[in-house]
Amino acid sequence: MSAPAAARPVELFPGYSVQSGSYTTGPQRFTSITRMLLTVVVSLAVLVGGSTAAWSVAVGPTVRYSCPPDCGRPPAGVPVQANPRFVSADGEFSVSYPAPGTAYDVKLEDDGVSATYLGGDGGVLELFSVAAQGRSAEDVMDDLLKEKQPDATVAYILPNTTVGYQLGFGQVLDVYPQGGTSVTRTRIVVMVAVKNDLALVGAAIGPYRKFTPGDGPGVPSGANLELAQDLGKYVNSFLWKGDPPR
Repeated sequence: MSAPAAARPVELFPGYSVQSGSYTTGPQRFTSITRMLLTVVVSLAVLVGGSTAAWSVAVGPTVRYSCPPDCGRPPAGVPVQANPRFVSADGEFSVSYPAPGTAYDVKLEDDGVSATYLGGDGGVLELFSVAAQGRSAEDVMDDLLKEKQPDATVAYILPNTTVGYQLGFGQVLDVYPQGGTSVTRTRIVVMVAVKNDLALVGAAIGPYRKFTPGDGPGVPSGANLELAQDLGKYVNSFLWKGDPPR
């Protein structure tokens, strides 16, 4: 039979002895949502303003350009650097041309380069100069076409044409030679720019081909001439006498 409750030993716990009575505590301090948001906004404004001011001091004033004449370089292809370079006898211009061993049969003329394309659709690439004699790029092109391709019809004008990074004039044309039982459509791309009274001309001529989305890795070429896809890099490599190397 268990011992009475009064007779059980009392288990003691360590602690502190305090006098009896009532106590009060002060109110707890806290930050309101409005004050917290205001602090965050002010801090961000100070950081953004400081960083903006530091950036403005580091970068300096914005340079203002007037176009023209300060139009910068066009977003065009990179000039050819690894290929051989033709230099005219009088040193008035130079241009890169297809290297030996490529799909071209190259002939160096007195006024430039003529390269026959031996692959794909074929065609001829011509890079040469013409004395401008005060004519504009458009007038030089008109005279060349009247002399060499009088039956050509304009398909469209090339906007913002550049030759050797010099603003000029360009056209895409078609020729329909008559003869035999069929008509063969020929596509011509011509670009001309004038500087120092010397016109530099880049041209490609070959069979017309209607490109489709399945031709090549990118957007179908609007030139509809296989050789035109190789023309740009040689046109960009033109240099007039006195031009800085690129």
